[in-house]
Amino acid sequence: MTPWLQSLLNGTATNLPGELPDGVTLRILAPGVLAFEPKLAPLGEMLLSCGIHGNETAPIELVDQLLADLLNGTQTLGVRLLMVFGNLEAIRVGKRYLDDDLNRLFGKPVGSESVSARHRIDEIESACRAFFGTHGSCLQRFHYDLHTAIRDSAIEQFAISPFRTSGRPALAELQRLGACGIRAVLQQGQLSPTFSCWTANTFGLTAFTLELGKARPFGHNQCVNLTPLHTVLVNMLSGDFRINVASPMPERFRVVSELIKQSEQFRLHLPDDVANFYELPSHYLLAQDGEHSWRTDRPGLRIIFPNAHVKPGLRAGLLIEQSDHE
Repeated sequence: MTPWLQSLLNGTATNLPGELPDGVTLRILAPGVLAFEPKLAPLGEMLLSCGIHGNETAPIELVDQLLADLLNGTQTLGVRLLMVFGNLEAIRVGKRYLDDDLNRLFGKPVGSESVSARHRIDEIESACRAFFGTHGSCLQRFHYDLHTAIRDSAIEQFAISPFRTSGRPALAELQRLGACGIRAVLQQGQLSPTFSCWTANTFGLTAFTLELGKARPFGHNQCVNLTPLHTVLVNMLSGDFRINVASPMPERFRVVSELIKQSEQFRLHLPDDVANFYELPSHYLLAQDGEHSWRTDRPGLRIIFPNAHVKPGLRAGLLIEQSDHE
């Protein structure tokens, strides 16, 4: 861990240089939010975010390594870069979140969330607006929001492509994800309050949520293979956006429906250890919430992110199906 990130998590202040090797300038826009400007005209703009859920440490370690390489000059920077370490309070204690899930609050008006969660969302959103400005830009713009999942997965590394009012990303971008080690891409069919959906529709970024394995404590991520992703990010940060056409195209899925928990009566009829991408039997009683129930109406449906312990009003799972024809 870089001394800067260690001090940030310890609650102490460590200064970062305003100018890095190769003339790169660095500004701190908010706690844990760093803006980098290359010396020469940028070839693109990138947002790398991690720690939106505090217990998802492999992405934090990856982004921190990229930060270390930028600070010591071993990483060439050819793009404008915004680096976000998200839920600092949750990272400090190793929990997914304390009061509210930050990845359900982006772009939403003030509601019943805690003061600290709203303050952090406001900090991150304000920093993004200051960095990206308006929706229009002639530069290529990317956002990779890096996560790990709370459970095992039949497909370990996968991406979520948020709904975009301007249409879906180009197939070439899915192939870039394949070069990152991503083996499946889920296309959402409606707007959601996630970070990647907000940046895609607010700034026109090519944005994805990347799920990179199972959440583990710091220092226990040796079994998470992030080498392909690291290689692609190194190239993109240098301004090289070429795509290896030999990269495997990820399997494609679409979200069929969301299970929204309405009350504390919600019951999910699945084992606690069921893996993401578990294929459900046809006509299966999946969940109940008072008088409302969810049943599968055809074979081939799978579930990801099943979680009966979310707050009422939040998503308790996604039903998906394969859609390689789309």
